[in-house]
Parts: sequence; C-alpha cells; structure tokens
Amino acid sequence: MAIGIGLDVGGTKVLGCAVTDAGEVVAEARLASPATKEALVDVLCACVEAVLADLGSPTSTVVGVGAGLPGLVDRAGVLHETANIHDVAGLDLPASLRPRLEGLLGSSAGPLVLVVDNDATCAAAGEHAFGAGQGVTDSITVTLGTGIGGGIVTAGSIVHGERNFAAEVGHMVVDPSGPRCGCGRRGCWERFASGTGLAYLARRAVLEGRAPGLAEAAGGIEALRAEQVVAAASAGDPEAAAVVGEYADYLALGLGNLAELLDPGRIILGGGLAAAGSVLFPPAIARYEATCRRGSGPRQVPVVTASLGERAGAIGAAVLALGVLG
Repeated sequence: MAIGIGLDVGGTKVLGCAVTDAGEVVAEARLASPATKEALVDVLCACVEAVLADLGSPTSTVVGVGAGLPGLVDRAGVLHETANIHDVAGLDLPASLRPRLEGLLGSSAGPLVLVVDNDATCAAAGEHAFGAGQGVTDSITVTLGTGIGGGIVTAGSIVHGERNFAAEVGHMVVDPSGPRCGCGRRGCWERFASGTGLAYLARRAVLEGRAPGLAEAAGGIEALRAEQVVAAASAGDPEAAAVVGEYADYLALGLGNLAELLDPGRIILGGGLAAAGSVLFPPAIARYEATCRRGSGPRQVPVVTASLGERAGAIGAAVLALGVLG
C-alpha cells in the first residue's frame, strides 16, 4: 500500500490528509494558514509532521507529497501569485520544501515525489479519481467560493496547459460591460457566479430598488454578504429568491460554455458554496438543463455536486503525488 500526503492551503486553514492509492484517508491534520511567504514552508512542513503523527505508521509507506494553493503555479511548482499570501511571485516552493520533507520522511522508499499545483486542479484530481468523477474519462470540476476555480481531466489525465495555468474558468468573460474583476477585465464569470458574485447581485438588486429588505436585514448595503442571501432564500424570502434566480442564470451560462467547449462526461460543482448547494445549485442546474444546448437530450453533459467535501483539494494533491492521474 502506497500513501501520499496531500496539503490544501485555504484562506483560513491548511488541511493535510494521508491518502492510500485506493483513496482511503488514513490520517488528517489542520493548521492555521500562513499569512506570509516566509511562514508558508514552515506551516506546510508542520502540517506534514502532524499528519505523520496521526498516521503512526513507518514513513517508508509515504511515497509523495502534494500541495495545492489558490493561484498560479507553473510546471516547476514556482508560485506566480496566490490568494492571501503576498509577494510570492517567483517563489520556488519545491526547492524550499524538498530538503525539509526529505528530512522528515527519509529516503528509504526512493526519491520523494513532490507536486505543487493549483488548488482547484487538485480538487478536480480528487473528485475524478475517488469522488463524483468516477466512471467517466473526462470531467470538469468547478470550485465555487470567494472566486471560481476549475480543473479539467481528459482521457484520465489532468489538463495542465502550456504553462500549467489551464482551467482558470472564473475568468471567462460573460458580460463585457459588467463589473471590474480583480484580474483587471470586466464581466468575468466569477464576478457573478461566485460567493462574491452573489453578494454583488444582491447589492445591485438593492440599488435598483428590487430588494430593499435584504439591505435592511443586513444592516446596510455594504454589509450584505452571500451567506445572508442564502439564509434569507432558505427562509423563503422572495427578494432573496429573486437574487438567487439571477445567480442561477449566470452559473448556468458559464456551465453551458464549458459543456460546449470540452464535452466532458460530467461537470462537478464543489467549493465553499457547496454547503449552500440545496438553495443555489438546484435552480442553477435546472436553468442549465433548460437553456443550454448540452443541458438535456442525447448530447447532455450532466452537472453533479462534488462528493469529497472540504477534503477534495487535499485528497487530490495526494492523488497527484501518488501518480493516480497524469
């Protein structure tokens, strides 16, 4: 039995999982996320140590370590940008990590496999290998959180792109006259269909006089957040339900574009918004099925929800370290 350790660096925590080549999580640890690049290597190594302590078996069973980070990571594992950690451009994470990990794990099992990649790419690997993507050769995973990330698997292998920056699906433009995105352009998909996008749609509805009650309940328009819209919609508030309908339209639009472009066997919805899926996802999937050419019929590309939960990125990072997917 081979074991890989996967690390998923999020905005508030680093989740580490030891995963067998059969997909079983056999150890787990959580630490607070680093705020600086200087702390990044220390926290990642500390998380590996904590996972090993929970594992309790000889380190020789661990053949590789994978780490997923939100941002752009090239083929060599060099960080070009990442959310929540500043001044990382050009940081060669493998060069910093490898000596310390080899000290922790030893070399009795041969050279340590070390993979550093985008967190959504890792989630896609996890879901395809051991989650909602099982049974198809091609899948797309869309991670919906503060922004939108993506990962593509085709013929059983991850699509990395020439520079390893493939599947930045949140930056597909769906409205050229839309609000400015953090990337500098206008109307990117994540400006409408992420958690931040849901809050934007709610604030726009308030400003247009369509949802005054939402702002009042939140204590002002600037305080309005996606969680409040979800809670209000879950409680049957008609203003919130209308905003969720707008959100569903934009989410369905992007999903339809992905289906047309790549013809996957399945599109998988995951990420932080998955916890609110009972309110957000069914109307979005219904809109997708009703309005997109690939939403129904003999050429249908099914949209499903992710099954690995918050562990998807860590499991996927371990999958890449184990070589379960290319």
